[in-house]
Formats: sequence, C-alpha cells, structure tokens
Amino acid sequence: MFETKNALIVRNDLAAWQRLNVVAFLATGITASAPEILGLPYVDALGREYGKLAGEPMLVFEASLEGLQKAHFKGLERELILTPYVEAMFSTGHDEANREVFRAEDAANLNLVGLAIRGPKKAVDKVIKGLKLHP
Repeated sequence: MFETKNALIVRNDLAAWQRLNVVAFLATGITASAPEILGLPYVDALGREYGKLAGEPMLVFEASLEGLQKAHFKGLERELILTPYVEAMFSTGHDEANREVFRAEDAANLNLVGLAIRGPKKAVDKVIKGLKLHP
C-alpha cells in the first residue's frame, strides 16, 4: 500500500518508561524527516480542531544493542533516513545537550537505545530483517 516504510527499533533491555520515551522521540524524528506523511487536522462533530497524525504506519521492533548497531550500519549502507537515540541522552535535559552527547559518541560503535528508519519499503525490510515486533 505504501512505497515507504517507517520502523522504530527500541532496545529490549530498557525499562518500560524508557522504551515509551524513546519510541515517542523516534516518532517525532520520522515526522520531522518526512512531514509529508502528516494528515490533516482531526475535527470532531462540534467542529473543534485537533492535531494531525501521521498517515502512514510506524512499526515498532525490539532488539539488543548488537541488533540496533547492525540495523544502524545496514541503514547507513542503504542511505536511509536514520534517527538515533543513544543511552547518554537519558541524562540530558534539553535538545542541545542531546546533540552534544550524541556528537561525543564513538560513531563506529554508538550506544544505541533506539533507532528510527525511513525509506523505500524493500530497503527498510532488509535492514530490519530478523527483528521481532515489540510486544
């Protein structure tokens, strides 16, 4: 149905609140990278307008650190849109600090807790091959 695919991968050893937090941030990364996926505002029966939602599904997967790193490298090879979330970002309080701790990471060995991937469906499928959907 869609030519593109959105996959969010979250590390499987995180606390529930951390998983939810990471998924929420990764979803914003997808919509920021592809604002065209946003639909129109919702309007209720009384005419009140609400916010927009993405018009494409975002599938949530889980993986170990190694699985996330593997998906990251495959996504880089295929030049897909990637939005990372590293563990050090849990200790920051604002966006600038998040970018600073990300920049300080070993780029060849990111300590990922989450990764959003967007791109052509077949390419994304190759990157997430073998990962399990989050329960």
